[in-house]
Amino acid sequence: MRNFTFENPVKIVFGKNQINSINRFIPKESRLLLVYGKGSIKSNGIYEQVLQALMGYNIFEFAGIEVNPEYATLIKAVELCKKEKIDYILAVGGGSVIDGVKFISAAVNFPMADTWQILKGKQNKISNVIKFGVVLTLPATGSEMNSGSVISRRETGEKLAFGHSLLYPQFAILDPEVTYSLPPRQLANGIVDPFIHVTEQYITTDLNTPIQDGFAETILKTLINLAPKILSGENDYNTRADWMWSATNALNGYIGNGVDHDWATHKIGHELTALYGLDHAQTLAIIAPQMWRYKKNIKKAKLVKFALNVWQISKDNDDAIEQGIRKTEDFFRSIGIKTKLSEYNIKVNASEVANNLAISQGVPIGEHKDIFVKDIIKIIEMAY
Repeated sequence: MRNFTFENPVKIVFGKNQINSINRFIPKESRLLLVYGKGSIKSNGIYEQVLQALMGYNIFEFAGIEVNPEYATLIKAVELCKKEKIDYILAVGGGSVIDGVKFISAAVNFPMADTWQILKGKQNKISNVIKFGVVLTLPATGSEMNSGSVISRRETGEKLAFGHSLLYPQFAILDPEVTYSLPPRQLANGIVDPFIHVTEQYITTDLNTPIQDGFAETILKTLINLAPKILSGENDYNTRADWMWSATNALNGYIGNGVDHDWATHKIGHELTALYGLDHAQTLAIIAPQMWRYKKNIKKAKLVKFALNVWQISKDNDDAIEQGIRKTEDFFRSIGIKTKLSEYNIKVNASEVANNLAISQGVPIGEHKDIFVKDIIKIIEMAY
């Protein structure tokens, strides 16, 4: 096990009707900015629940955060915060809204005029942030219980990640009942996303970490087992609760302590989303199986564990590895997520993706920093 330091200060408020408790966590005298997406919270009743819970607060609103939060949109929110002297933010939405709020929180008092530098390696200059809380409406990214964020910039074709210890939410409201109104596409994406979050920390180096591995395997098996019931459209509270808690634990730091992290699949996926508009989860389902095949020799020990412990494949050999990968692909397809670029009828320029990644995010990538431009090209070509 690697050395590690772990701290997660997020207060989780989990369960039915917990939106009603928001006023326990936000100071009454706050100049509060309510941030949300395209407005689905107004049609499913969450907006009204939030306003009811915050009756008497001085509330400003900013709507329109995109599925991949856009820098240009977020800058408008930053300007609003400065104009209205906002001192607390409430993110109501999924990972995109929460990621956007993390950027807004960091950018308002960022000491450099060019706030895009937060995404370009200058996050160490973050020192004065606006506190924020979360009402989670879509389980997927785990952003409600971590300090990371991913932001897009359309004019430059970039999609970059950043993080800072000051950007943990103060609290996160997790009510599984808010997921009942989600459409099938979001339900499916919300299963694939945490699944690959887990494998990016689990299918790496075998470092004798039975607690982390066992926790990771349990999350994966839980997602596999509950997926059919979720995609059936049945509004079963316990199923939705298990899903929501699985997605949160996939990326709140617990399973990532003392282990090697990969994230190469995510880096390639970010470029595919930025250039071709695929959903984030769609890119993960395409790239991850090919990444595992391409790095099979390096990841062999963990791929075998994945096959045996997650998919209950009995043979401890190379065939077991391929069977585990195929079962994963079959699982993704069973919930409506395609696993090949060709299935999306797009022609991807693998060299452009790889070179853009090298420029915007840097290479080499992967847990051993052994994936270069030529390797990225090969992995993408395998994904057809």
